[in-house]
Amino acid sequence: MNFHSFQANQIRIARPTDKMESVIEFYEKGLRLERVAEFYGHSGYDGVVFGLPDLTYQLEFTSHESGSPCPAPSTDNLLVFYIEDEKQLSTVSGRLSQMGYEEVEAENPYWKEKGVTIEDPDGWRIVLMNTKGI
Repeated sequence: MNFHSFQANQIRIARPTDKMESVIEFYEKGLRLERVAEFYGHSGYDGVVFGLPDLTYQLEFTSHESGSPCPAPSTDNLLVFYIEDEKQLSTVSGRLSQMGYEEVEAENPYWKEKGVTIEDPDGWRIVLMNTKGI
């Protein structure tokens, strides 16, 4: 079989939250992702979008005026940041720790080998992985 990919200009991961201010603090102050957009009152939704430096990859968090049932999925649903510089990784994990977000036990031992797993305010997990990635 001959498979052909498509070209996407951007990828955005979006999810609801009922803890918007805490989530903003975690991703903006803790991870220091750049807030690239925000919106209010759009069909009952407020939202904030964070981007990595080239804006190719984005994270969007929304809240609805009626609330958003948004329990976290399993402990193996992860958002992984590959940070090759060990000092940078240590700085980020230390900053999150000072904010009250301690390392948690990774479900899959692979992530513990070279990474730090931390839960955000909604219980979703991120991994700060000390490798270049693929």
